[in-house]
Amino acid sequence: MIFTKYSNALRWIIIIASFAVVSLILWKTYEFFQHFKEEERTKMENWSFAQTDIINSETNANLELSLKIITSNTTTPMLVIREDGSLETYNNIDDEKIKDSLYVQKLITKFKQENIPILVKPNNSIIYYGNSDLLNKLKYYPLALLLIVFLFGAVIFFFYRSNKNATQNKLWSGMAKETAHQIGTPLSSLIGWTEILKSENVNPSYIVEIEKDIDRLQTITERFSKIGSIPTLEVTDIVKETIDSYDYLKARSSNLIDFEISIPEDEILVNLNKQLYSWVIENLVKNAIDAMKGRGKLSVEISQLENNIMIQVADTGKGISKKHFNKIFEPGFTTKKRGWGLGLSLTKRIIEDFHDGKIKVLQSEIGKGTTFQIQLKRA
Repeated sequence: MIFTKYSNALRWIIIIASFAVVSLILWKTYEFFQHFKEEERTKMENWSFAQTDIINSETNANLELSLKIITSNTTTPMLVIREDGSLETYNNIDDEKIKDSLYVQKLITKFKQENIPILVKPNNSIIYYGNSDLLNKLKYYPLALLLIVFLFGAVIFFFYRSNKNATQNKLWSGMAKETAHQIGTPLSSLIGWTEILKSENVNPSYIVEIEKDIDRLQTITERFSKIGSIPTLEVTDIVKETIDSYDYLKARSSNLIDFEISIPEDEILVNLNKQLYSWVIENLVKNAIDAMKGRGKLSVEISQLENNIMIQVADTGKGISKKHFNKIFEPGFTTKKRGWGLGLSLTKRIIEDFHDGKIKVLQSEIGKGTTFQIQLKRA
């Protein structure tokens, strides 16, 4: 309980501490880079002093130390340019490329950008030097570090997000199963009362309609009980199941809705879970009715294309903006003033995850209507 209470504060403390650690590492890396750069300049200044010693020395002078300094540079690329602009000497540069005068000029420009040139007296030649390979690699170290931190943060984020989604899924599954369990008790009671009404000579047509609603409640209970578990698929005639769901919804909808259905006369067998499929049709039809505000034309059509079955639900409602074609299937997204935005996301999961099918907005136009298309494989 205490952990939950302070979890948000703890999260921010960890984020700030991580940011501080990364900033400190980057600062220290920068300091090391600058220190290393200063050492390279000191080395090149020593090289210029040694060169001056050699130029100013007498024939019998002891130049062992100066020559050692001159030959000790094995990492820093450098050019020594005479006062007249000609190349005097070079070090740690490709022997073939240095023959190209344009390449030499490019190197001079590059070296001037990287480091301030050093004047060699008394002949006034100039040393142009660049960064060593180690210094160049060190320059990109902060970027590599930031990339690692970014990837590490992304892994943590996706882990946290997937863990949160898993927790939410368990919560929703538990609530759905508990709802199914709670509905079971009054539903059993309703079945008992229906039997009593039959013995009381009540109009049989009333009993038939009550039994239809009881069957519907049983279907809803089975739907909720299946959430969170893998549903069983059976070879089923999708034409019959579509008609059953269509007729039930038509009988309980406004007379201002013009219902149309276009289906093949022959049966079409599909691996199907009846309860979940009827839920899909119910969600699409109810969304269509809401989009038309209870007045308009709604059509359901089944067609075949080789081994695929297409079920289309079309309405003459307000339509959907093209930028929302994919968003409407996301949990929580809704364009209604009321609603939780779960119907279409659940529909997508039933079709794509449980039935290995596809569902999409086939077409939609603002003010003219929307057509949803479901694609399933023939059994």
